[in-house]
Amino acid sequence: MVNVGIFGATGMTVVPVATDENGNIDVADLEAKAVQHADDLAALMVTYPSTHGVFEESIEQVCQIIHDHGGQVYLDGANMNAQVGLSRPGDYGADVCHLNLHKTFCIPHGGGGPGVGPICAAAHLVPHLPDLQPDVEADSGMVSAAPWGSTSILPISYAYIAMMGPDGLLEASRLSILNANYMAARLDPHFPVLYRGANGRVAHECIIDVRDYKDVADAEDIAKRLIDYGFHAPTMSWPVAGTLMIEPTESESLAEIDRFCDALISIREEIRAIQNGDADAEDNVLKNAPHTAMAVTSDEWSHPYSRQQAAYPAPWSVATKFWPTVGRVDNAFGDRNLQCACPPMSAYA
Repeated sequence: MVNVGIFGATGMTVVPVATDENGNIDVADLEAKAVQHADDLAALMVTYPSTHGVFEESIEQVCQIIHDHGGQVYLDGANMNAQVGLSRPGDYGADVCHLNLHKTFCIPHGGGGPGVGPICAAAHLVPHLPDLQPDVEADSGMVSAAPWGSTSILPISYAYIAMMGPDGLLEASRLSILNANYMAARLDPHFPVLYRGANGRVAHECIIDVRDYKDVADAEDIAKRLIDYGFHAPTMSWPVAGTLMIEPTESESLAEIDRFCDALISIREEIRAIQNGDADAEDNVLKNAPHTAMAVTSDEWSHPYSRQQAAYPAPWSVATKFWPTVGRVDNAFGDRNLQCACPPMSAYA
């Protein structure tokens, strides 16, 4: 996994740490590298719960190994929606932890999430924290012109916390874990869940493995086809290439979670139709997804499948259809070849 490694600041060396067959930190490898680099070990950066969707049981041991060899532990607390009221990062042994307000405290995660949220530090690091007043004589000073973050965003999280209260926040954490496990249980017979914890459960998210079908339809094909079903695709190819990572959180209803699962299960049947030879290997609903309104109403429709199958693959899509504005594009080509739609500079003369 790339989300864990002995991490140093600019100018230092990053030493990757191995993972075991279950996706967890290889504690023996971590300890060996901590011993090897003990003379200049700066810190470990670790995500908890892990990005592969598991509460790793070795987290306290991991933190202790780093401390025993002179390092500090920076914990990525991006997924506190699975911990609030249940556990505390400080108890694991972490020295620093950021708590993203997106996902956990009512802030949307779109566009990567706003860069706001508290960074918590252990008492021994307080003298090294940035001060509100710059001091050229001190080792540290103010590092941002907005020390309190985005004040236009913070009231949303404040109101959410105030209205939810302790019991509501605890319930949200429990629901985020329940929803992820419910979804994992429904999808596993169709798209195997890649990693689980010691008790066979996932944490706040799960990774479904679609690589067994990549000769027919890969993760991108499935992601594009989900648009026809009315869904924005979940995280693709992270943290494992060729897979889909789903994080339902606590905010979706059972009906909406079931609808999403039904869409993926239906897509699995579309994949099976290609595997069985019932659908064309190249000209099919997955390879051509998503289908725009212009495409399905064109007089030049020549695909071997129907317009209805393309645009209305599920009962709910008839009643509440989301129409994509563009069809399939070559993502890699677009990334490498800038197409500027701006007026030429002469237009401003």
